[in-house]
Amino acid sequence: MAASASSARIGALPLLRRSLAFAALAAAALTVGAQPAHAKFIFTNIINFHDRTFNQELGINNLGTIAGYFGSGAAGHPNKGYTVVPPYTRGHFTNENFPGSVQTQVTGINDLFPKRGGVTVGFWSNTNLGVGMDSNFGFVDFRGQFINVNNPKTGTAPPTFNQLLGVNNNDIAVGFYTDANGANHGYTYTIDGGTFSGDINDPNAGTGTGQGTTATAINNKGQIVGFYTDKNGVTHGFFLKRGVFTTIDPTGSTATQLLGVNDHELAVGDYVDANGVMHGLLYNLRNGNFLTLDDPQAMTSTTINGINNKNQLVGFYVNGAGNTIGLIAVWQKPQ
Repeated sequence: MAASASSARIGALPLLRRSLAFAALAAAALTVGAQPAHAKFIFTNIINFHDRTFNQELGINNLGTIAGYFGSGAAGHPNKGYTVVPPYTRGHFTNENFPGSVQTQVTGINDLFPKRGGVTVGFWSNTNLGVGMDSNFGFVDFRGQFINVNNPKTGTAPPTFNQLLGVNNNDIAVGFYTDANGANHGYTYTIDGGTFSGDINDPNAGTGTGQGTTATAINNKGQIVGFYTDKNGVTHGFFLKRGVFTTIDPTGSTATQLLGVNDHELAVGDYVDANGVMHGLLYNLRNGNFLTLDDPQAMTSTTINGINNKNQLVGFYVNGAGNTIGLIAVWQKPQ
């Protein structure tokens, strides 16, 4: 069920193992709020008991509630959405699937969930033909009331691709659609009123098939992150602040995706190094400093997909058995 943003999350690029090693940065080089973020995170697996072979954690709010899904999307192995609350063990998962869908991914969650007005967003499919072969349709879940969301500019030839990927506390969601020419365009969606913005297109993005812009996350300041693919087929992260796009490419990166952002202008995602190795990424948008984050159990990749304001990161990695394992990484405050 994965297209564009989602297929990149599953990790289609060549990957290798990297040990848990965080490069030394100056104590104040990367800040989380007003506190220095030292390079130490504790990683914990998150695995839905319905499927121990494939889980991805995609968003986390300040209450620690996580949005994610299990199932690879391969034919016969459909995506199934959920939310999960601390301590993230059996009995703490709640299924969340668009009514009548064959597949669902829950990709974004705001801080009001599950309080009155809380929202999750994601996308769903009515088939399970295989990764990249199923049409995607965006959705909003407002306290169990599901709303189908599809940008009217989405191409009509199947499979069609429209995904909501993030949401803030002002109930503004972000996502992307694929046009009739196969190019991606980001957009925002105002849930109260059901209105779409104009397209979000990084000026450096290509316009051909498989190129364009994907908006993946929005914080409570209205700042947006995502990634774009240029005319040469190279993927770069971007940060959109007050109408200005900034390209984000960590030193040594050959491909970058930003997938989450918090209110302190810390972004997360992944990047591929010169050897074709994919690593998780924590990037300070204010000063350009970054940390490489690799789950210590990863054999082939780590992706960091979501971040809240409490130094909690979520994502997934691939282990030695080839299974995709959900994760939460918690920054350890220096003693």
